[in-house]
Amino acid sequence: MIELKIKGLHCADCVGKIEKSMSSLEGIEHIKLNFSTSKMQIRYNPDAISLEEIHSKIKSLGYGILDEEIEEISAFSLKNRKFVFTFISGIAMLLGLVMYFLTPDTVLMTFYLDIHTSSLLFIIAMVFGGYHAVKKAGKALLNKVFVIDSLMLIGALGAVLIDAFAEGAAVLFLFSLADLLEGYSIERSRKSLNELVNITPKVASVRRGEKYIDIPIEEIQVGDMVLVRSGERIAVDGQVIKGVSSINQAPITGESMPVTKDIGDIVFAGTINQEGSLEIQVMKGYKDSTVAKIIELVESAEEQKAPIERFIDQFAKYYTPAVIIMAVMVTVIPTWVFQQPFNVWFYKSLLLLLISCPCALALSTPISIVSGITSGAKNGVLFKGGAYVEQLAKIDTFAFDKTGTLTEGKPVVTDVIPFNGYSREDVLSIASTLECRSEHPLGKAIVEIAEHESFFRECSDFTAITGKGIKGIIENETYLVGSKKLFNPETLSNFEEDILKLEDEAKTIVIVGKENEAAGIIGLSDKIRDGSKRMVEDLHAMGIKQVIMLTGDNKRTAKAVAEKIGVDEYHAELLPEQKVSFIKKAAEENRRIAMVGDGMNDAPALATAHLGIAMGAAGSDTALEVADIALMDDNISRIPYLLSLGKRTMGIVKQNIALAIGIKLLFAILVFPGLVTLWMAVAIGDMGVSLAVIFNALRLTKVR
Repeated sequence: MIELKIKGLHCADCVGKIEKSMSSLEGIEHIKLNFSTSKMQIRYNPDAISLEEIHSKIKSLGYGILDEEIEEISAFSLKNRKFVFTFISGIAMLLGLVMYFLTPDTVLMTFYLDIHTSSLLFIIAMVFGGYHAVKKAGKALLNKVFVIDSLMLIGALGAVLIDAFAEGAAVLFLFSLADLLEGYSIERSRKSLNELVNITPKVASVRRGEKYIDIPIEEIQVGDMVLVRSGERIAVDGQVIKGVSSINQAPITGESMPVTKDIGDIVFAGTINQEGSLEIQVMKGYKDSTVAKIIELVESAEEQKAPIERFIDQFAKYYTPAVIIMAVMVTVIPTWVFQQPFNVWFYKSLLLLLISCPCALALSTPISIVSGITSGAKNGVLFKGGAYVEQLAKIDTFAFDKTGTLTEGKPVVTDVIPFNGYSREDVLSIASTLECRSEHPLGKAIVEIAEHESFFRECSDFTAITGKGIKGIIENETYLVGSKKLFNPETLSNFEEDILKLEDEAKTIVIVGKENEAAGIIGLSDKIRDGSKRMVEDLHAMGIKQVIMLTGDNKRTAKAVAEKIGVDEYHAELLPEQKVSFIKKAAEENRRIAMVGDGMNDAPALATAHLGIAMGAAGSDTALEVADIALMDDNISRIPYLLSLGKRTMGIVKQNIALAIGIKLLFAILVFPGLVTLWMAVAIGDMGVSLAVIFNALRLTKVR
């Protein structure tokens, strides 16, 4: 498999024709051309065809092959021959019009024909304006491929045949100008993806012996030590070994606020070190890094067409031949059957040919989908294909996993209630002194809060009591920390009201005290994510009919979280297969359901839903594999943005299709009463519509 970057690819309609022509070669086993990136992947049999022959075939179709190390020349550069020729064509066109309308248009004797000065200038305009079109169309015809440039040449030559030199010049000049503008606008749309590709530096400072040297990132190995100075981009995925700094993770996760990274924390390639220097141990090679996976996913997503794209492709196949046949009939029937003037109806046929150019229609959908996908990638949202953008716009129900999605997935201390003369500090001190020797998640939460207040004491004879809690001796007193099972019921009888209150709030209870004397209780809960309640409100405001919570947790906890967040319904104590059954049942009820989870234990439900959305996928290969859409950070508030992006993308797709078909249909109708000229057909009916479609799609890059 080889990958080539194709130069001069400005029309989505040409992609299929190039693929068809190339795939007909003996020895070509697979070919895929990505319009948005201009990259062509080819798998071939070297015994049947050589790489030189492949290059030659591509060039014979009128396209170039760009070296990845060399930047493509800007559309409006004097190094760009097309720009220079278009400029000369425009000047000749302008001078021709001045001669024709404002000066005595003298006759020149050339090759025994009377040619006016203005006509000669118009011919010069056609030569320079049509130079690249002739080259491309000629090469394509030799390969039995019909390209849009051929339509324009037929229109211009037809105009010359009926002595309409000015209009023939206008056709080729405007086509060349519009092609230049179209190339520039396509260049802009590809720039979003190129920005993503280029966020990782090409070299990094790697320790070799006692010093750091700059080497290409491709040569960095897992385990190497990399130095990242203040203000530099991080080149690798790795773990901080030395230093503390504030990291801008927006290129990967879309987070607007910098994140502090300390020793032991994970950092990602492409993120920006804003403060002190860091020493990082490499955990993944560049090709396996998170940013490399993001780029790969975005590029492959743009190759996977949405259903509406496939429909437009099929429609365009029949649309263009139908209009060409109609254009021929417009000349043949009136002139042969009804004896009408040939020049009049031949001119109308030329107009229909030019208007029929399918560029705008072919661009209407892919350019919008590409803009939506790249906009999402820049904001920490990855689509695995254009189909999922379209699917997102149809969703009417969202189902959320609770733990790790609507909540943070780790317990935090919410309440400390002391009894029998003990203080809050006493309760935390006893609990943290024992729990720091335990691996239990609840214990870690207690220790975390105690670390900030230095509540630890000396402890001896520490013992874990399976299923109940822990005990140990502190200052010659034996203390217990754990569930109610660890204490005599009489010890807790006076505090049942406090315990029940916390349990009704779906909090986990940890009792602290001696066997016959309670010192206090600590309440813990899985903290609801900031923005969960607002997210549910926003989804309802955006037209989502139902927001549902699915959880394996107990009913009391599920009810408390559901009431705080404001979901429409909740289902508790569900096994993974029961979540799948619920989603299947919802689908049978004709609901379009999206499942949002952490991409790990929710994998079956994510795969079953119409759309699977994984939270916190940065650095998680599993989440990237399982989901249709991946949110790179744990920010639940991105769900409304995601829905908005999907709806706006499909809205622009529909606008572009309506614009492309509507204007062409209108111009086709206006041809018959003679209200359209050749230059109008090109400038407005063809390339004007194409540019409008492109710039309309580019608005998606501004969605935040």
